[in-house]
Amino acid sequence: MHAAQAAGRNPVAVDRPGWPKDFVWATIVLVACFSVPLTRLVWFAATSELYSYVLLVPFVSAYLAWLNRRNVRGFSGAPHRFAVLAWCAGSILLAGYWLAVWSGRPMANQDGLAWTTSAFVCFFFGVCGLFAGREALRAMRFPMCFLVFMVPFPTLVHNWLESFLQRGSALTAYGLFQLAGTPVFCNDLNFQLPGFALQVAPVCSGIHSSLVLFLTSLVAGHLFLRSPWKRGILALAVLPLGLLRNGLRIFVIGQLCIHIGPEMIHSAIHRDGGPVFFALSMVPFFLLLILLRRSEPVLAGPTDQKRSS
Repeated sequence: MHAAQAAGRNPVAVDRPGWPKDFVWATIVLVACFSVPLTRLVWFAATSELYSYVLLVPFVSAYLAWLNRRNVRGFSGAPHRFAVLAWCAGSILLAGYWLAVWSGRPMANQDGLAWTTSAFVCFFFGVCGLFAGREALRAMRFPMCFLVFMVPFPTLVHNWLESFLQRGSALTAYGLFQLAGTPVFCNDLNFQLPGFALQVAPVCSGIHSSLVLFLTSLVAGHLFLRSPWKRGILALAVLPLGLLRNGLRIFVIGQLCIHIGPEMIHSAIHRDGGPVFFALSMVPFFLLLILLRRSEPVLAGPTDQKRSS
């Protein structure tokens, strides 16, 4: 009797638990419409050393959404204006891509995938905004935003980021050589060491390791930290850690070439030493994470709240 009266006073407040079938079917239709560019994206990521992480992004996002499922109260069938904005953005991106194709201008595969994948992510945001209510969107905002990393960098952004990390790593290595008292002459990316000349190539930028560490910082901050500014500190710490990691690798290789022989430039530590130095950079990263985690206030439990009241 009372339940019926309550439902009669607020009949719209009934939420459907779980993901509705309409959302699932809309997502399937969207993936089918983008099947060709998504297949190209999978093949591109599988054959790319830099963008191999793209294959893991949807699964990480889905796992984070599954962890946060208890915070989703339900779904509302009313269209959200967020959906309209997302669909407009996706349509603009798709129209821009087709205009670029029809103009006949040459476009790199990476640039084309950046256009189409961005449009797909925007359309998926639109689907979420159509079927999910405000509370569901708020609870799932991080897993949704994490899907942005499915998008490959445009060539211009890729080249700029790689050049920045390359020059930053060379500058860090130069500082390490000076701290060690090693005679060194630096001309841009070229080092003249005792009896040996070394050049910092683009592959020494460590862009792949830095991107992986950055994504790790975002996920770790979301899972273990509550304060937004502490999450920001953890993410921003990736840049100096990445530059120090790459600079240390260049420094170690230079020292080996000086004290053992120039043939060490072709040694395993140069060819396959990336994972070792990446693991070393994870040590200060996790120490910082633990420090930030311990500095956060402890949430009061039910017993403490009763005592305080």
